[in-house]
Amino acid sequence: MADDKKTKEDAKAPAKKDESRKEASPKKDEVKRQTPKKEAPAAAPKGEAKEVDPAPKAPSKEEGEKPKTAPKKLSAPKEAAPKRQAASVKPVRKPKPPRKPIPKGMDIGIDVELPKKECKDRFCPFHGTLPVRGQILEGIVVSDRMQQSVVVKREYMRLNKKYERLEKRSGKYLAHSPPCLGTKSGDRVRIMECRPLSKTISYVVIEKRTGE
Repeated sequence: MADDKKTKEDAKAPAKKDESRKEASPKKDEVKRQTPKKEAPAAAPKGEAKEVDPAPKAPSKEEGEKPKTAPKKLSAPKEAAPKRQAASVKPVRKPKPPRKPIPKGMDIGIDVELPKKECKDRFCPFHGTLPVRGQILEGIVVSDRMQQSVVVKREYMRLNKKYERLEKRSGKYLAHSPPCLGTKSGDRVRIMECRPLSKTISYVVIEKRTGE
């Protein structure tokens, strides 16, 4: 009896499996029915031209998509061609004018022009050994009769305390005149104090200004 029950159950089991397959198959048929079939485009008549869809437009910059650019090809660095050196042309220089002879003389420490000539006078402050110091006066040569000595007249103003007025005065000074300066009567000169050279001479001419 037990064997008969097993055989009956085995016969019923495949039948249940077939029923489950049949139940699953209608679902597939329903999916197929729901999906609409794509209709094929109707063939245009021979005389009419086919309409062609316009090409899709590229996305603009405003939409946020960047246009695709072709990648740049890296080229090998070009070697610079050697430059041609221009023919060197030496500029023609003009001959320099001859320089004026620089006067030779000793600097006495005062802003005066050196004499153009030279002398061998030992009492000359520029070419000799005479030191100068003290006050500097300016005047006009009145007389040049003495040897290497001149008389210089100096005019100046003096205050008169009694009348509170200025009065014109003048004074004469004997000064040694070096031969390199060549002073003559009527020349405006500058004289400077030095050691006494004689009983009456304690000045020496250091510059010749102008001649009147």
